[in-house]
Amino acid sequence: MRCGDITIPTLNEFVRRTALNPEHVRDLSLYLVSIATIKSFVDLQKKYIGKTKSKYAWIMDRLKREQERAICLCFPQTGFETKAYYVTIADIPGHQDFIKNMITDAFQTDCGLLVVSASLGEFEVGISKDGQSLEHVLFMYNLGVKQMIVIVNKMDATDPSFSEELFNEIKNELSTQIQKIGYQPESVAFIPLSASHGDNMIESSENMPWYKGWTVERKKGNVTGKTLMEAIDAIIPPQRSSEKPLRLPIQDVYKIGGVLTVPVGRVESGILKTDMKITFAPSNIKTEVKSIQICHESINEALPGDNIGFRVEGISAQELQRGFVCSDSNNDPAQEASSFIAQIIVLNHPGQISQGYTPVLGCHTARVACKFVELISKIDRRTGEVIEEAPKFIRTGDAAIVKLIPTKPICVEKFADYPSLGHFAVRDMRQTVAIGIIKDVEKRISIRDKVV
Repeated sequence: MRCGDITIPTLNEFVRRTALNPEHVRDLSLYLVSIATIKSFVDLQKKYIGKTKSKYAWIMDRLKREQERAICLCFPQTGFETKAYYVTIADIPGHQDFIKNMITDAFQTDCGLLVVSASLGEFEVGISKDGQSLEHVLFMYNLGVKQMIVIVNKMDATDPSFSEELFNEIKNELSTQIQKIGYQPESVAFIPLSASHGDNMIESSENMPWYKGWTVERKKGNVTGKTLMEAIDAIIPPQRSSEKPLRLPIQDVYKIGGVLTVPVGRVESGILKTDMKITFAPSNIKTEVKSIQICHESINEALPGDNIGFRVEGISAQELQRGFVCSDSNNDPAQEASSFIAQIIVLNHPGQISQGYTPVLGCHTARVACKFVELISKIDRRTGEVIEEAPKFIRTGDAAIVKLIPTKPICVEKFADYPSLGHFAVRDMRQTVAIGIIKDVEKRISIRDKVV
């Protein structure tokens, strides 16, 4: 879809981006994090849905139509083109109650887009102790999302309007905060804009002549620009391997027409082809791919980064579920993990973590309670050197090597082999207490094979 003049009216959106490749279209994902009150977010939604004459209203109309469909083989989304990429947008809730969903999406993200409000009071709420935005940024960084763009939105609502002084204050404060997390402010584009008026979205704003543009420092040379679209085009696309064995975590499973079973997910590595013999882990169900669709278009193969739906036969929708992993039956098929060794960092736990602790672990699209059966060592979080062997407990700020056993079947992989299936977040007490990467996996030899 060709983009004329466009903005992004919803603040909490998960944006997937596809590189324009003459041979194949590859997804590149952005996760939008909003610093704004829930009330302002809802008000903004109502404003755009109700304002039919707005030149931006078609975006939400498109999303609404997609969400109202009985079934869709791709995620609810709309899209637009920049000079270098195709951008698709899917709405994801960002409230604290949905942070577990955000973690799943962060695993599939290539760049973070932090949207902060310059409107009175909203910025302060977002970065307060109870605010969720900086927690989201912390998740993204620790889950491997190293690129980020910062948007200072609602510049038209400042006093005076389009205030240079306020923009600089927000930029300086955020630079300090994201540097504490691990991002280097010099490598982040800070952009003042008004989404409702289109300022600095596609063209440089006449309302902010004081803004000279952004500069992102990189080893291969600095990149400069003024607008959001230029910043999106400047993102470095990820390197995904189609040479590795197939790994496709299942996001959802649909039953169409009461007969057809259609799993939906994103290819993380390898290639999915029609007529391919596939295995679903951890259930070890084996079947064959009958057809593949990407946003209503039939294709013969799906490459890494593609968000797809694919039809299988002989399996009911109830036999598959979110968190399963699809793989090639004839090329290193995925298996259930009986236990795994992980390197973790404790981010926020009110007490001590010791042997027997059993929180919920989120890895790719799966969420399963896992038991800490052994604290192998406490390590220096910067150098990785062992500080203490077999510690009795670990606490906030500690890094450690631990052994975990899932309480229910799950498929995970070594981070070194399949990064997107090898890093995880640990949730307990409605908060993320730790993040980690998987160093080694003990696979369970299944005796529950089902071939269809």
